[in-house]
Order: sequence, then structure tokens, then C-alpha cells
Amino acid sequence: MPKTALRDVVVVGGGPVGLAATLYAVRAGLSATVLEPRAGPVDKACGEGIMPGGVRSLDALGVTPAGRELAGIRYVSGAHQAEAGFGTGHGLGVRRTALHDALHAAVTASDVEILPLAAEGMVQTSGSVRLHTRAAGARPGPDVAGRYVLAADGLHSPTRQALGLQVAARAPKRYGQRRHYATQPWTDHVEVHWGPSGEAYVTPVGDDLVGVAVLSARRAAFDDLLPEFPLLRERLAGAGAATPVRGAGPLRQRTSRRVAGRILLVGDAAGYVDALTGEGISTGLAQARAAVAAIRADRPQSYEHAWRGAVWRSAALTHALLQATRPAWSRRAIVPTAAALPAVFRAAVDELGRSR
Repeated sequence: MPKTALRDVVVVGGGPVGLAATLYAVRAGLSATVLEPRAGPVDKACGEGIMPGGVRSLDALGVTPAGRELAGIRYVSGAHQAEAGFGTGHGLGVRRTALHDALHAAVTASDVEILPLAAEGMVQTSGSVRLHTRAAGARPGPDVAGRYVLAADGLHSPTRQALGLQVAARAPKRYGQRRHYATQPWTDHVEVHWGPSGEAYVTPVGDDLVGVAVLSARRAAFDDLLPEFPLLRERLAGAGAATPVRGAGPLRQRTSRRVAGRILLVGDAAGYVDALTGEGISTGLAQARAAVAAIRADRPQSYEHAWRGAVWRSAALTHALLQATRPAWSRRAIVPTAAALPAVFRAAVDELGRSR
């Protein structure tokens, strides 16, 4: 496709959700181009557990990243444990870089341009959006135009901020950090260890690799937070760190709306509650699918309703869990309560595994 052609969709951001949105566009018969200035697989702090609904979405796209099957979720706090399996298929523990590579390969196989450019500004008309770009070394890049733009440029989306769609978050700020350890996984579940001020997620992502993500409102180094989870620290005592610590936050991001003319926000750019339930990739894929459907129908505003349908279960469950565990006494009670009410815990885990 000539680089001067008007695309149906320009995707800003070549992370997993942006690449998945591109694949949905191609499969809907739309022409697409991706703008992503970063070379190689895009990594970030992430729990790296994909819920069953997300796995089914990837399967439907023909994307099968290498990873470890996940059978369910286990909560751990001291001597208390609560465990439930997914009732709707298996999840997948997968390195974010492996997921990115698999999606990138599928996009390039579809003969889609991935341009090493950053979006610098956008000008809308009644029928298109023209993006000004920046190339490496802060050099001006060519303008790129599309009938629509899908902004998948992450948690701190420059597009969302430039459009004035950012809303101040009132909730306490929480932050995430992740490191991998070179050790054989001891479980086929995602383990959530509950501590006084945060949670630690353990996700098997390879035959000899586990990811550990710590979420907390306390801003401290990863190694200073790990002692809050003594059983986990004991598990990792002989394991070597396989990757450096990566951080992200504040996690809570609010938007006033997800559509501004011909520009639609997807993934973390569209707003984010928290990583507590591990549904980021699954809901991002559902948003991407809904946004492309709205574009194909040439009804961009319909995406607002579809977006709410894609995220409301996840957002409601995450918000409720955050509110319920904010008091110290309630945080201490969460795992004993889950263990005492297995049917309730199992229903919550099943809800996490549902397709969006």
C-alpha cells in the first residue's frame, strides 16, 4: 500500500491490544497501519496471566503464543488458602514479550505496515484524521491519514491527554512492579498472595520461569515489598532473578469518554481500574473487537455503549474487591472468607474466565 494512501484505520500503539485491534480490522476487510516508535517486543510491568476468555479471543485470531496453561486461581494468606479452577476453559501464563511477538508475526503476515513513528498531533475533518508524526532522533516524520484512529497507546496515553479526555482519579494511587525468577513453577494456578498493603501475583510463564508482580499503594522498591509475603519469599529463596524489575502506575486512570470524533480509545488508553483481577489483556481484546465493529459500521459513537459492555463486569468486580479490602481488618479476612465460601469464590473465578 502506498504510504500516502488513506487507510481505513490508523492504530497508534503497537502493544498487544493495538496489534490485536489491527488484526480485527484486517479480518473485517479494513486497511490498517500501525504507528509504533519502539523497536522489538514491547515489554512492561504485567501480571502475564490471560484469562480463558482472552485465550479464546486469541485462538479466534489465529494467535497461539507459547506459555503455560493455567487451571485457575489460588488466594494465599498465611495458613489460609482458597482455590478454584476455571470452569470455562484454561487460562495462559505467557511472557508479555512472547505475546507481543506472536501478535506482531500475525500482523506482518497480514501485510500491514508497522511504521517506526510516534504520533505527535492529530487534525480531524468530517471524513478523516491526519496524524503528524515523529521519527527517531526527534526528526519530523510523514503525515499519516486514516478514516479512523484507534489509540492504543497505553496507561498514560498521550492521545487521551491531548484530546482532553483524562479525568482525575479520586481513589488512592496504586502501583505495580514485576520481576521474573528462574525456577520451575510449583503450581498451574495464578497465585495471589495477600499482604498488609498489597498483593503479589505469581504466574507460571515457562517450564523454568515464573513472573512475580507486586501491586501496592505503598511506594517502595520491589525487594522492600516482598517481605510482606513470607510464604512467597520462602518459595523464591533459592531462585535467581531472571529479569530486572519493571514498574507501572499509578494504575487507576479515568476517562470522560472513549470516542472523540473519529478517534477511539482502546485498552489501557480507554481507562483502567486496577490489575487486581488480572483481566487487562482479556478486556483489551474485547474493546479492540468492539471498536473495530463500530468503525466497520461507520458508527463510532456506538463504541461507547459497546465499551461499557466489554468492561463492566471486570470493572465492577475489581472496584468492589478494592473497596472491600481497603480496611486492614477486611484485607486480613479476604482469604479466610474465600476459603469458607468456596461456591462464592468459584463463581467469582468463573466470572473472570467468561468471554467478553
